[in-house]
Amino acid sequence: MQHRLVLRILAKLLFAPILLFAFYVQFHGDFGPGGGFQAGLIFASAFVLHGLIFDVSSARRFVSDRLLQVGAAGGVLLYAGTGFASILFGGNFLDYDLLSETPTSGQHLGILLVEAGVGIAVACVMVMVFRAFADRLPHLRERDW
Repeated sequence: MQHRLVLRILAKLLFAPILLFAFYVQFHGDFGPGGGFQAGLIFASAFVLHGLIFDVSSARRFVSDRLLQVGAAGGVLLYAGTGFASILFGGNFLDYDLLSETPTSGQHLGILLVEAGVGIAVACVMVMVFRAFADRLPHLRERDW
């Protein structure tokens, strides 16, 4: 367990800053480069890093498979629900102008909800893909290094 001590310490130290950077990219996507897809990939990379340095069973203690499934479906539903909400208010699918009192605030709210849905779905699916591949590789399932 004492092997690769530097990698283990660096992975633990980098976990929170990676997640913080993902949130920055997520919420900065309205005003510059970034958004849900990029933030979802960065967010998932923290859990992939943890799974690579430690092991996949250790990574499952952070986020269960069931939570990943619910998160992936919930992200898609948030995206689609935003579009259908605009239809219910009398507009077209993903017509953000109708989601609030003014068109500008409706645009901001709509983009925020859609990008959040994309980010959640992408992050959960990418962690699920990593786990699916890692489960097939015996040296990633359980490590003692």
